[in-house]
Amino acid sequence: MTPALGLLGGTFDPIHYGHLELAREVKANMDLAAVRLIPAGDPPHRGVPVAPAWERLAMVELAVADYPGLAADGREVARAGRSYTVLTLEELRAEEPARPLALIIGADAFLGLPAWHRWQELFDLAHFIVVARPGTAFEGAPPPPLAAVWERRYTADRRALAASPAGFIVRQAITPRPIAASQIRAALSRGDVAAVRGLLPPAVLAYIERNRLYRPGQDAT
Repeated sequence: MTPALGLLGGTFDPIHYGHLELAREVKANMDLAAVRLIPAGDPPHRGVPVAPAWERLAMVELAVADYPGLAADGREVARAGRSYTVLTLEELRAEEPARPLALIIGADAFLGLPAWHRWQELFDLAHFIVVARPGTAFEGAPPPPLAAVWERRYTADRRALAASPAGFIVRQAITPRPIAASQIRAALSRGDVAAVRGLLPPAVLAYIERNRLYRPGQDAT
């Protein structure tokens, strides 16, 4: 059996320890080969990020440097058009047809999956690792139309991820870390750098200050 490759997407605007520790913890607990953090170039399910895509990718590259087994993947930044997850998974699947892939997704995002582009095809391309986020969780099966998918694909056996390339759903509990990128942006937009120290890697904060990102007057929503 081949350990699955974990995939964690997001805007990472900016990346912080909540993202990094989630990836590290899921990698360890689910016996993943590695986790790739994939910044969305043009996210389809939320507003336009404050920092440009290439800046967000640069911050992810700096952030993962001290995390063995984590890596930045810039394919969505390099690819033109909306950053649809199904396209990213199709690219990865074409590169390594037999390798198990595991998409790490928050419970809130999982519940919104039916609004995603070609969402039902995602399960043919990757496994899903559903992690709880503060204030968003569900017990048992999710509501329709995900209920039928959950009933057919859910397993409590994490070893299933390495046994096939795609198709299973597993839950993974994580340590709560109440850090939000929006709060970091808001503090930086007020010029309160001290408030964000310890919330993101020093190299990322230095990059933000050097490139004058999230400065007072910029949109911090």
